[in-house]
Amino acid sequence: MRDPMINYQTATRIAASTGTPVFVYDEAQLKAQAEAALTIPAPFGLTVRYAMKAAPTRAILRLFSDKGLHFDASSGYEAERLLAAGIDASKISLSTQELPVNFVELVQQGMSVNACSLNQLETYGKALPGTQVGLRFNPGLGSGGTNRTNVGGPASSFGIWNAKVEEVRAILEKFSLCAFRIHTHIGSGSDPEVWKRAASLSLRMAEAYETVTHFNLGGGFKVARVEGENSTDLQACGAPVAQLLEDFAERTGRKLHFEIEPGTFLIANAGALLTRVQDIVDTGEEGYSFLKIDAGMTEILRPSLYGAQHPIELLQAKPGTVRRPVIVVGHCCESGDILTPAPGDPEALSARDLPDARIGDFALIGGAGAYCSAMSAKNYNSFPEAPEILLCTDGSIKVIRKRQTLEQILVNEA
Repeated sequence: MRDPMINYQTATRIAASTGTPVFVYDEAQLKAQAEAALTIPAPFGLTVRYAMKAAPTRAILRLFSDKGLHFDASSGYEAERLLAAGIDASKISLSTQELPVNFVELVQQGMSVNACSLNQLETYGKALPGTQVGLRFNPGLGSGGTNRTNVGGPASSFGIWNAKVEEVRAILEKFSLCAFRIHTHIGSGSDPEVWKRAASLSLRMAEAYETVTHFNLGGGFKVARVEGENSTDLQACGAPVAQLLEDFAERTGRKLHFEIEPGTFLIANAGALLTRVQDIVDTGEEGYSFLKIDAGMTEILRPSLYGAQHPIELLQAKPGTVRRPVIVVGHCCESGDILTPAPGDPEALSARDLPDARIGDFALIGGAGAYCSAMSAKNYNSFPEAPEILLCTDGSIKVIRKRQTLEQILVNEA
């Protein structure tokens, strides 16, 4: 098993500053992942857009902006949040299931929009005739560890179905729109062959519209959080796509600018959730031993939602030597608040072998940088949002989001 992101001494220092639970991000690793993403092969230019839904805290957005990344927003609210963080609108691309009411204002500020349905394209055309627009298509192929992380294929509502090329063309002509980008996204996976097939299918969409200059394959670059999982090799995935783009240029004379939108790849393993053991119970010899922590689905929903696996380490003042199988559970009054489900099955329990724990020990949940603080059962049981800190490269600790207060939870109640 990999070494934990932080040790007992650092955990003690963090807990003294913010208490637990607390999200911890490693500045050096965030920067290294951004630099790695910028090396993916792209023969005619590259834009790497951070999928901010993975973790939208301002300090993280600004760090990635400083590294030269652009941004993918999945809602009008995310777009506004980027602007509030000081990100220039020209660096933001909006692909959303729900076209915001102020999309015209966002476009006028310099933001680009990908129409994700025929209705969105019609609405966009009526409001902004004679302008340019991106087109998000469903290429007919999906990739994901579960159906819930698969955003392509006939079971997915994301994007315009690939067979509707002529219907799209009619709307473009009706409103004199210029399609400048083809966007597709198939889900989270790491198989280069699947990515190559998706690129090939998507390039058919690009060939259908002669005005297209940008080609976006979205994100979904899986990373290994625990043993047995595979991480995406960006070079292995990118090389065949680069060749397809070169072949496309030779065949059509059009050199397409390449775009990707990683979220998990950039931040998943650069973040962890620091918690404490707050109780230990069992259900007898025929049952289980349960290790209860002071966090749960209010901070990390992925295990309950997907059966996702996260590494868990006990950071102890006096390390235990005996390891025993335990079920790690959260602090919510909810039977589904499980941190150790069976892989891919949130309904089944799967014990982890961990050292004998003591109440008060630190429990560190790894791989919690992406889709954890941003995607949780917020305020369930009225637990406040956990704070977030940045472990800076100079060794200092910087609070980038404070712990929510009860007054902040209640502020909008009439």
